[in-house]
Amino acid sequence: MTDYIVAIDLGTSHITGIVGEKNADGTFSIVACETEVTCETKNPFSCIRRGNIHNLDDTAGHVGSLIKKLENHLKGSYIDKVYIGTGGQSLRTVDHIEGKEIAEGAAVTKDDIKELREQCEKYVPDLLDVLDIAPAVYYLDGRRDAKPVGVPCKRFEARYKLVIGRSSIRRDILNSIRGRANTEIAGIIVSPLALADAMLSREEKELGCALVDFGAGVTSVSVYKDGDLLHMSVIPLGGNLITRDITSLQLTEDESEKLKKEYGSAIPEKDDDEKMIDVEMVGADREIAVNDLNAIVEARAKEIVENVYARISEVIELKSLGYGIVLAGCASELNKLPELIIERCKVKARHSAIRGGLVRGGDEMTGDPLYMTAVGIMLKGTEQCISRPVVTAEPVATTESPVKEEEEKVSRGFFRRKKDPKPKEKKENTGGGDKEGKGWGGIFDDFFRED
Repeated sequence: MTDYIVAIDLGTSHITGIVGEKNADGTFSIVACETEVTCETKNPFSCIRRGNIHNLDDTAGHVGSLIKKLENHLKGSYIDKVYIGTGGQSLRTVDHIEGKEIAEGAAVTKDDIKELREQCEKYVPDLLDVLDIAPAVYYLDGRRDAKPVGVPCKRFEARYKLVIGRSSIRRDILNSIRGRANTEIAGIIVSPLALADAMLSREEKELGCALVDFGAGVTSVSVYKDGDLLHMSVIPLGGNLITRDITSLQLTEDESEKLKKEYGSAIPEKDDDEKMIDVEMVGADREIAVNDLNAIVEARAKEIVENVYARISEVIELKSLGYGIVLAGCASELNKLPELIIERCKVKARHSAIRGGLVRGGDEMTGDPLYMTAVGIMLKGTEQCISRPVVTAEPVATTESPVKEEEEKVSRGFFRRKKDPKPKEKKENTGGGDKEGKGWGGIFDDFFRED
């Protein structure tokens, strides 16, 4: 049976969903993609704040609506479960070491590696959750060895990078998506790492590279060198802050966002002094100087870039990043942002897309910042997410528009819920959670409890 993976990216300005068909050769074909706008003029406060769920009911409603849109492409099939990507504030990596003594004359075995991994998975930091574990770096008697199995030593260590975050991240996802939107969760994926694996080649990770994802609410930084993850963290600054700063010119957020996209620049042009922008407003039109606009844009852009510089330089000298900085995210489309990064960090900076050979066709998604993170989440999926195979797939058309159970950790960096003892009969999801607990709302409440 062909696997169909459903991935949902919880963004501050948009919630994005993708259905992908897993082909025999391991590649994916995109069957459907849709978005839900979560932040707009009539309701400028998103249900997702700085990458984390803020309003459980509103998030459930948007996810339910998004799933219904995706199901419209599936010719009678229904979405049973989804992979949820999270990349919000508080996510970061920490070091964790597990080790053991090896008997004299003996060598490291696969069982030793498995034992250290299991010990690592049992580690629970105070008041925090471990959401992912990056592949270990192995040391034998203090020396790094990429292939430790079969090598004699006295002391064997596995050094891990754990991705940790507030326990509320996982709890709120479960309570909103499963508890209110009544949608099963196949796995919780750390979005910045999924995006990095989808965008960065092995060579880029080996020679050194930093992936910076500029979102509406947050900016994530993932740093690689010698093939290993050195650092990942989330900066609570994003493109929406620039938009809100522009509202100080007595503009609405919609008008400010439009001007930012059309005229905004991270480095003002020399000939901006005499340029004026005509702004149509209720009552009377007005003019705004491009210089005034970009003084605001530049100030906030510099603040964000300075924070990016600080995060990277904490763990590595930027000049040692052979492939420099790779940019992703919708806010990275700001004019002259790459030039500002080059000016501050003294390394090359460029936009990129999902690596070739991972997705068949779908170039409009693999190169579109709005969908790239969802594609990365999809590529991590392993479980069938729909009720039966899709008979036919239509061309992709995009539109915009409490409780917690114990989970078992799995090696691919997400948490999978325990299987129900008996299969449940599938019912059609009419889209969105029932905010008052009627119908499907709260159906899982008695099954799960908070850790």
